[in-house]
Amino acid sequence: MKNLFTLIVTLLIVSSGTILSQQKVWTLEECIGYAIDNNIQIKQQVVQTEYQKNTLDLAKLKLLPTLSGQATHNYTFGRALDQTTYQYTDHQTVQSNNFYVGGNLNLFSGLTNYNTIKKDEFLVLAGAQDLQNIKDNIALNVALYYLQILLNKELVTANNNQLQITRQQIERTKKLVDAGSVARGNLLQIEAQAAQEELQLVNMKNLLDVSYLNLTQLLELKSVVGFEVIVPEIGIDTNAVITGNVDDIFAAAIGNRPEVKSSELTLKASEYDLKISQGGRYPRLSLNHSFSTGYSDVRKKVLGLDPTTFQPIYGKYSFPDQVNDNVSWGLGFTMSVPILNGWQINKNVSNTKLSIKNNEFALEGTKKTLYKNIQQAYADAVASFKKFTASKKAITSMEESFRYTEQKFDVGLVTPVDYNASKTQLLKAQSDLAQAKYEYIFKTKVLDFYKGLPLNLSK
Repeated sequence: MKNLFTLIVTLLIVSSGTILSQQKVWTLEECIGYAIDNNIQIKQQVVQTEYQKNTLDLAKLKLLPTLSGQATHNYTFGRALDQTTYQYTDHQTVQSNNFYVGGNLNLFSGLTNYNTIKKDEFLVLAGAQDLQNIKDNIALNVALYYLQILLNKELVTANNNQLQITRQQIERTKKLVDAGSVARGNLLQIEAQAAQEELQLVNMKNLLDVSYLNLTQLLELKSVVGFEVIVPEIGIDTNAVITGNVDDIFAAAIGNRPEVKSSELTLKASEYDLKISQGGRYPRLSLNHSFSTGYSDVRKKVLGLDPTTFQPIYGKYSFPDQVNDNVSWGLGFTMSVPILNGWQINKNVSNTKLSIKNNEFALEGTKKTLYKNIQQAYADAVASFKKFTASKKAITSMEESFRYTEQKFDVGLVTPVDYNASKTQLLKAQSDLAQAKYEYIFKTKVLDFYKGLPLNLSK
């Protein structure tokens, strides 16, 4: 019984924790942070940045001397050289070992190693800027989807309010029909309007569900179940003005936008790539070093001379003694001078010059695209603010007009058709106001984004 009670309590705790996790309400900042931490595209760019760092490390390590070792064990059958007397012997099997350690050190190669390091350093910096650019674009898309949810929430609320008004009017009309004050056709028309508004409300709820799905997919969440966002208090001052102009915002953006910095760094890297290609025209100078020794089982050690014949007396020559006695050191310099290589160097130089020109065009194109985006965002912000101001004035008049029409309808002075038309116009005005509001908020946030300000929905 005690174990059963413990199990029930545990399940309640786990289930309550699951419910709490599913009911988490997300702020815009939390959505942006989560998306940056979990987005696949960002993770791929992080891997690419690490790859570029490894490439830079490899370029630096090429400055170190190379060193390699080799050991061989050989069998020679039949005619073989006696390495003691340096005479050939027949029908003998000889075993020998050779050991070698050697390498080289690059002393000069047209500064290609140095220029490769500098090129890779700029590519690493460019990769970091590409990563930041992806993060910024993800943040901007999160803000767009977040505001789309807020907009659809308002539209659902507006449609639901209109449906409730229609249902209330149905109840009043039923009473008038029962009292014989109005024709039953009026009731049927209002009920038809209610059915149409119910369908419209369902469609708006579907759009809201889709906007939730879009944001959760961008966040790489497995399910949309339990996902909810905070609806902040967002006020727009109709007397406010959009600060700055396109040129001012562009001047601020060109100094901090990562896509511009990435293009500049890529151009700088291609300039070092040209120096690498030009380095192929210079001579190469390297230092070579080696160490070797060996052993042979037919080699004998000279112990002395026979006093009678004056011939050498040979004895056993052990492996350690041979390896120690046969040590050989080597040190040398190698110079390689390019004379004719099929014009490969000249063509490489020509191609890298073309690459520089292409990267110059790319930088210019990036700046022009940035200017056009700022120009478009500024124009959209100004237009959406004008639309919001006009919509706010229109909705005041439309609400007053609808109240007047509703009063006349209650006393039978207007037809249901006129009443429904007035209510439809009011709903459209409310929808236009909400769309203009969030469009203006997003466009101003885009301008703040280009100014280098963080994305948030605070005033």
